[in-house]
Amino acid sequence: MQNGIVRVLVVDDSPTMRSMIGSVLNADPEIEVVGTAGDAAQARTAIKQLNPDAITLDVEMPNMNGLEFLEKIMRLRPMPVIMVSTLTSKGAEASLAALELGAFDCVGKPSAGDPNPFSGLVDKVKQAGKSKARVASVASGAPAVNGASSISENYRPGSKIVAIGASTGGVEALISVLSTFPQNCPPTLITQHMPEAFTTSFAARLDRLCKPDVTEATDGAVLKPGKVYLAPGGNKHLEIVGDATLRCRLREGETVNGHRPSVDVLFKSVAARCGRRAVGVILTGMGRDGASGLLQMRQEGANTIGQNENSCVVYGMPRSAFEIGAVENQLPLRRIGEEVLKQTLSRGGTA
Repeated sequence: MQNGIVRVLVVDDSPTMRSMIGSVLNADPEIEVVGTAGDAAQARTAIKQLNPDAITLDVEMPNMNGLEFLEKIMRLRPMPVIMVSTLTSKGAEASLAALELGAFDCVGKPSAGDPNPFSGLVDKVKQAGKSKARVASVASGAPAVNGASSISENYRPGSKIVAIGASTGGVEALISVLSTFPQNCPPTLITQHMPEAFTTSFAARLDRLCKPDVTEATDGAVLKPGKVYLAPGGNKHLEIVGDATLRCRLREGETVNGHRPSVDVLFKSVAARCGRRAVGVILTGMGRDGASGLLQMRQEGANTIGQNENSCVVYGMPRSAFEIGAVENQLPLRRIGEEVLKQTLSRGGTA
């Protein structure tokens, strides 16, 4: 960044899209579009010449698609990349693959007549520019996926449930945490900030990659061991209800901290229903959603874990939680899954 201005390269094969994205970004005084490119070859030259702080990258391009180019960027010259894709099943799969490769975040292409095209792009670009060094550091470090932990081999679940919140960088982080979970993991609920069109594909992707059964949460679903429930994107919050039998509830309501579903809503419902019979985890993400809910969980006796700064793509949500005393244990991403399992072992379990 120069003088606090985020310098952005816009890469898209459509001149119309390049113009639209450029107009949206240049309207903010803290952003400058320093160049545009219509394909990977042009983008490669522009990156060398301009050294941008962030890139917006179209998923579908001629000659070399966005995913192939992203892989090269993250391997050879890691920097924040925001993927631009269609909000379709195919676009969602490509975006999720991009997030696993290390893309900073993703936005959807606007539909015809959209009154607010590229909503959220400005904030994501500004945060991406501020996180340039961190993205490069995380990308060049150890792989996010941990593999099964030693605890999972002899794991016997106790009566606790697990609640996890994440936002920017959460795709890789959640894969890392859940990859350590055994098939009989404790009931686990997740709120990940993600476009509505993406959560079905993300749940299916997690289900393929991890041992537990991962699904989108449905209203009234009973919490069971071996099950992971992902909050659907859209217009409802995920929370838990019930006493002897805990269930998922999808509730309509206003946005909380600018989000729906909100991590705070999930955490506060878990605090109220489970108290010390829960473990709360807050992972990488922008903003402060989840901080007050995690504090409430800790005050009710739950174990609480926050991702540490060095392993976060964006140390926003975990920082907010840590600063108000909501985090009992602050750990690097690679250790979080195993710590969750330790906290949820039955008394007769073995470490």
